[in-house]
Amino acid sequence: MIEEWRLLDTGLNDAFYNMALDEAILIARSKNIVPNTIRFYRWRPPAVSIGYFQSMEDEVDIKTCDKLGIDYVRRRTGGGAVYHDTEGELTYSIIVNEKHRLISRNIQETYRILCSGLVLGLRQLNIPAEFKPINDIVVYGKKISGNAQTRRINIVLQHGTILRKVNPRLMFRVLKVPSEKIRDKLIKSIEERVTSISDILKRDVSFDEIKKALIKGFENSFEIKLTSGRLTDFEEEMTYKLKREKYVMKEWNFRR
Repeated sequence: MIEEWRLLDTGLNDAFYNMALDEAILIARSKNIVPNTIRFYRWRPPAVSIGYFQSMEDEVDIKTCDKLGIDYVRRRTGGGAVYHDTEGELTYSIIVNEKHRLISRNIQETYRILCSGLVLGLRQLNIPAEFKPINDIVVYGKKISGNAQTRRINIVLQHGTILRKVNPRLMFRVLKVPSEKIRDKLIKSIEERVTSISDILKRDVSFDEIKKALIKGFENSFEIKLTSGRLTDFEEEMTYKLKREKYVMKEWNFRR
């Protein structure tokens, strides 16, 4: 009998809700309230998320973000600062029990296995994606997806971005760089090293088309059936609690 996972599509939400919900699902999974889950989401307003071990003041141009109405939040996962554009990316999260057959004690191997769903999904769109260690997905050597992971209370949370479009100039307006001269070099470097679905396919690809492809990729790679579900009352209550008491708080976002 094929294994069933829950599929959530939570649409557009602010950065604090998005990070709180990922953690709420993780907690619910640890209590066996919900099954293993894959979630799709987007960011409105746009946002910058920083890795757990980073400094907000070192990584993010707070004044520019405030001026442009861009959120900024600390993730529970590691990695670097990421700009999340409302129209430019689809974000996913995978929340799965650490004892599941897909999960290895080796973090690198777990990245490879979980990212294989994204790779197959992008190939559904005729994009020749490949996994690149440690945690990236590339096309023709250019990055199209970055991913981050944490393990807590016997649960693995992996989330990441799939670039639909990319705007390096806006990205480096909100991320801190030492000077304009270096900013121009970084923009050129990003244009050379990063790609997007639209760049590769030379057309606009809807979010629905991307999600349908990724669902097939996850199902085929993980040998599972994804069934659309809803948030439990526990998850909704925990999300708003975490958002209110953690993710909007300066103590969390500026802790380092």
